Amino acid sequence: MVGNNALLQFSKGEEEIADLFWDIGLKKNTARVLVLMIRDEDLTSRDIERICDLRQPEVSIALSDLMKRKWVKDIRHAREGKGRPTMIYHLVKSLDDILEELKTEIVGDYEEKLKEIEKVRDLLKANA
Repeated sequence: MVGNNALLQFSKGEEEIADLFWDIGLKKNTARVLVLMIRDEDLTSRDIERICDLRQPEVSIALSDLMKRKWVKDIRHAREGKGRPTMIYHLVKSLDDILEELKTEIVGDYEEKLKEIEKVRDLLKANA
């Protein structure tokens, strides 16, 4: 439901933020859609397709990822006349909460990897 033409494209800064989310571990398209949602606009999947330059299936997968994480919610918007209602997507978690969740996820993964390294070390010693 974007009206302003300036909002119809990704800024250089938004591209950079999306790349950082990708480096952190989000899927590339999910990262792009998340950055777009951070604008705090209510958007249809068509809006997201156009602004993020993604195809419909890519947008659906990215939105599904974000909804599984409970970061984005869909709201049914009834159309006038006939036809299916339009789904509007809205960010429901604060950016701080999202970043904190990502941080917790990364720290957990890191600690798990350290445990696996120690287990390898122990197994090597036991088999030596």
